[in-house]
Amino acid sequence: MNENKNVQQKSVRRNRVAAAACFAAALITTTVVGAQSATAAGAAHRTAAAHPAAVAAVAPGVGSAGLVQSEDFSRQGLHPVGATVALTGRQALSACSGEETMRDLTKGKATAYASVTWTFTTDGLLTESAASAPTKTAAATWEKQLVALVQDCQDEPAGHWYYGAAHTLTTAGGTGHWYPAHNGDGAVSGGVAVLRSGTRVAVVELSGRPVGASTSVEGIAAAALNRLSS
Repeated sequence: MNENKNVQQKSVRRNRVAAAACFAAALITTTVVGAQSATAAGAAHRTAAAHPAAVAAVAPGVGSAGLVQSEDFSRQGLHPVGATVALTGRQALSACSGEETMRDLTKGKATAYASVTWTFTTDGLLTESAASAPTKTAAATWEKQLVALVQDCQDEPAGHWYYGAAHTLTTAGGTGHWYPAHNGDGAVSGGVAVLRSGTRVAVVELSGRPVGASTSVEGIAAAALNRLSS
């Protein structure tokens, strides 16, 4: 039974990676990027044009202002088209997590959630999911769980995409680990990072778009970490 479950989880992961580029292309073709109003309960979804940047924070703890913003992409040669922001914690964490969300991982105990999906003028997506923990101890625990989740996709059969070796990241905002992603041919194709700043944790991933240098992933991760601390 466990073997079948693992196979199903791997299948979901592969489907998420394969669908990323198609999903991005579909969103890019849309000629109007609108804005959805938040509900009074704060379970907000917003779609905003990427120029100018960023929606303002609307939740205590981590909010949308603590997520990657449009101006963070320019040095990486990425040109954002739009962003979909949510404060529910229900966005899938990464290509390696299947359908697991930040709300699942934290068992609903975070004091606030925030997530974003960015689309670009070329194929690809950047997703970020963040949570604010009630204590630093809880944040450290969630960080370890996210790292373990990423490491689960480091050892893959030949011909499959996988995450590479971990690299430590330290900025004024906090600490984290980033991992280049490799496609079936072994070339770097995006990457993922697990970040923590005080009681805030996040996972950010660039997928579905080839990136020639892993420094691009590191740059995005550093920008995300500084935003997380704001």
